[in-house]
Amino acid sequence: MNSANLAIAILFTVLAGLSTGIGGLIVLLFEKTNTKLLSVALGFSAGVMIYVSFVELLFESRRLLILNLGPETGVWVNVIAFFGGMLLIAIIDKLVPSYENPHETHMLEEAASCPVDGSQKLLRTGIFTAVIIAIHNFPEGMATFVSAIQQPSLGLAIAIAVAIHNIPEGMSVAIPVFCATGSRKKALGWSLFSGMAEPVGAIVAYFILLPFLNDTVFGILFAGIAGIMVFISLDELLPTAREYGEHHLSIYGLIAGMMLMALSLIVLM
Repeated sequence: MNSANLAIAILFTVLAGLSTGIGGLIVLLFEKTNTKLLSVALGFSAGVMIYVSFVELLFESRRLLILNLGPETGVWVNVIAFFGGMLLIAIIDKLVPSYENPHETHMLEEAASCPVDGSQKLLRTGIFTAVIIAIHNFPEGMATFVSAIQQPSLGLAIAIAVAIHNIPEGMSVAIPVFCATGSRKKALGWSLFSGMAEPVGAIVAYFILLPFLNDTVFGILFAGIAGIMVFISLDELLPTAREYGEHHLSIYGLIAGMMLMALSLIVLM
C-alpha cells in the first residue's frame, strides 16, 4: 500500500467532511441565501458525480472484474454491485423521517428571523438532523477514501463533489440549533459533527477493508460507489438545486461539472 496515497486519501476525506462546517459558517455570517449560486453549485456537484461514476468508476470496475472473474461473471458482478450501491443508500435515505429530512431546502433567512426561544423541539430537530446526516455521510467517506487510495486524482474529484453537496447539509443542521440556542458555537459545532462521519468511514474502511483490498474488491467497490453517487445526484442534489434556484441553472451547473471532470481526467490521468 502506497503510504503517500493513504495520507492523501485520509486528507481528502477529512476535508470533504469538514465542508459541513462551511454550511454552518454561512448560516452564522450571512443573512440572505444566494439561491442562484447554490443551485449552480449543487448542479455542478451532481455533474461531477454522474460523469465520474459512468465514465471512470463503472468503466474501471468492469475492467478489473472482467480481468479477474472473466467476461460473463465480471459483467454481472459489475451490474449487481452498481445497483447494490443504489439500494444501500436508498435504505439509508428511507430511514430518515420525512418531517425532519435533512435534504429539505433551508434558507439563511430562517436563521436571521427566527426567535431565539430555547425551543427544545428545534434543538432536537437540529441534533437529530446532524446524527442522520452523519449516518448518511458514512458511506460517502468510505467511497472517497477507497477511490483516493487507488487513484488520488479520482479521489480528489469525488471529495470535491461530496464537499459541495455537504454545504447545504451543514446549513440544515446549523439553522435549527442556532434558532433554539442562539449559540454560534453550538450551531457550528453540530454542523461540523455531522461531517465527521466521513473520516470515520475512512477509518472503518482502513481497518476492515484494507486487508482484503485487491483488484476484485476494488472492482466491486468502484461499482458500488458509482451507484451511491448516481443515486445521491438524482435523488438529492438535482431536486434540491431546482428548489433553490431556476431549473436551467442547475442544469448549467451539471454540464459545467461534467466538463470540468472530463478535462481534469484528461489532464490528471
